[in-house]
Amino acid sequence: MNWWQAIILGIVEGVTEFLPVSSTGHLLLTQRLLGIVESEAANAFAICIQAGAIIAVLGIFRNRVRESWLAVLGMLRLGKPHQNGTRLLRNLVIAFLPAMVFGVLLNDWIDEHLLHLRAVAVAWFAGGLAILIVDRWTDSFEANQPGSSRSTDGMTWPIALGIGMFQTIAMCPGTSRSLATILGGLLLGLSLAGAVEFSFLLGVLTLLAATGFKAIKSGDALLENYDGLTMAIGCAAACVSAFVAVRWMLAFLTRHRMSVFGYYRIAISILVGCCLYLGWISE
Repeated sequence: MNWWQAIILGIVEGVTEFLPVSSTGHLLLTQRLLGIVESEAANAFAICIQAGAIIAVLGIFRNRVRESWLAVLGMLRLGKPHQNGTRLLRNLVIAFLPAMVFGVLLNDWIDEHLLHLRAVAVAWFAGGLAILIVDRWTDSFEANQPGSSRSTDGMTWPIALGIGMFQTIAMCPGTSRSLATILGGLLLGLSLAGAVEFSFLLGVLTLLAATGFKAIKSGDALLENYDGLTMAIGCAAACVSAFVAVRWMLAFLTRHRMSVFGYYRIAISILVGCCLYLGWISE
């Protein structure tokens, strides 16, 4: 892999990681279009450059991160406890647990059986339909009031656990972790703003764990095939593009519904399916 391929993959990762369109599916498609052969190292590279996207979200939600950090210090008796931060941190940990358990148990099986474009195209289509169905009946836009019980501050632990269970659905490549957690939050009663915020914050915790797990599991293969500069370029591109994409999405969803992402997912699934059928791209 050369530097410009690392930049392209980093941009694709950053733009798609927190949008409900599946970064894994887009990275897999981009690798095929760039002629990058599927391998343990290539799959690990696509996961590890998530670090750049994580840094971007930490910067955007720095106030929320600060609240959680104050909560940690309060638990360690090194500072004054922060009530909202403590509740948020508790809910994030609870929501993370299902993905941690199922991720360890199913990671190898998923990589072997589902990490190909045909499965991704099916997941893209199914996720697009799910967005359109939920978007038709949800009234979340009318509940976007500061201090609402439907915000992250009013979340109970059963809602957090429910969102965590929805997140496990996203282990199927092409589903999108953001899609699963945002729709899960909406179905469990959060406002759109609350569901998006919690999805992004939960994504930081989940992606940190996934990046660390993949780095440990495939670190040797990664270092044998890619140098540190290539990794740094990919992470930097992911950081910049994720910052722009997340800021855009937060602004976009204050004025528009999520249906645009549903139509996009259906369109790209049909396009990729046709290309696979005609043999223009490989799985």
